[in-house]
Amino acid sequence: MRAPLPMSVQIKSAEDIAAMRVAGRLASELLDYLEPHLQPGITTAEVDTLAHDYMIDVQKTVPATLNYAPPGHTPYPASLCTSVNHVVCHGIPGDRKLKSGDIVNVDVTVIRDGYHGDTSRMFFVGAPSIQAKRLCEVTYEAMWKGIRAVRPGAHLGDVGSVIQKHAESHGYSIVREFCGHGIGRNFHEEPQVLHYGRAGAGLKLLPGMIFTIEPMVNAGRPGIRCLADGWTIVTADHSLSAQWEHTVLVTDGGYEILTQSAGTPAPPPA
Repeated sequence: MRAPLPMSVQIKSAEDIAAMRVAGRLASELLDYLEPHLQPGITTAEVDTLAHDYMIDVQKTVPATLNYAPPGHTPYPASLCTSVNHVVCHGIPGDRKLKSGDIVNVDVTVIRDGYHGDTSRMFFVGAPSIQAKRLCEVTYEAMWKGIRAVRPGAHLGDVGSVIQKHAESHGYSIVREFCGHGIGRNFHEEPQVLHYGRAGAGLKLLPGMIFTIEPMVNAGRPGIRCLADGWTIVTADHSLSAQWEHTVLVTDGGYEILTQSAGTPAPPPA
């Protein structure tokens, strides 16, 4: 007999899933639009303006992060997150100019017809160092290993375990304070999706679950700290950090990535 789900974990309906496909595609298309603009000399505030205008005027979507205020936080002041070099996540756009050699995570969440599409990618500004490029590649591979572990009957621990093992096998570390999450009509829902853990542990996956997989991987130690703005998270040792994110549906036969578009990077070899 199937064990009951935790009350807060939702199984999405066919209508929910159809709407989430649209929201996810639009989020990914926003990153496609931004990619050619991520050149040396542009400020992260200018990137934010480009994204905001594209969401409002072209996509007719709502920027989910703008004025988002979970308990204990001041409202987030921008329409996306730009996390450059040693910034782990939630980097607030500002007057910082991107320069050649920077790596930047751009994290976007759009709302379309009440549903959230959430995705992020790493971008190279000019030519990255060999070390920075490798960190981004390994993080991408780790995310994909987690995605490929998704299937009915698998456990969330299977996802976290393969991500952790891949990152640590290359000498990197997993940020543990932040995780993936369920998503739908709400920006953040249950379950929490840890990017470390033990295979076979945690929630059993069922068709209709939708959640993000978004590992944050540091080149150095896993420690982090929050800047005075209350949002921007950086590595404690000032080492580089990388993150990739997709929103994933558990299907009857495995998984479906909902945040895909023409410009989505190709999967790494299995």
